[in-house]
Amino acid sequence: MAVPKKKTSKSKRDSRRANWRKKAALEAQKALSLGKSILTGRSKSFVYPSKEDEDEDES
Repeated sequence: MAVPKKKTSKSKRDSRRANWRKKAALEAQKALSLGKSILTGRSKSFVYPSKEDEDEDES
């Protein structure tokens, strides 16, 4: 089984974690922004069925 030859430094570990957290925070911000735009009805980049479309499908 392969094992690392040397211990990873704390700064390298912290750098990787910071990068991961930054990406996660950015995606969370995008999701929240998209949710807000959908609720206000001004979303142009997200397509979803409206209430009228759902009513026609059920008939």
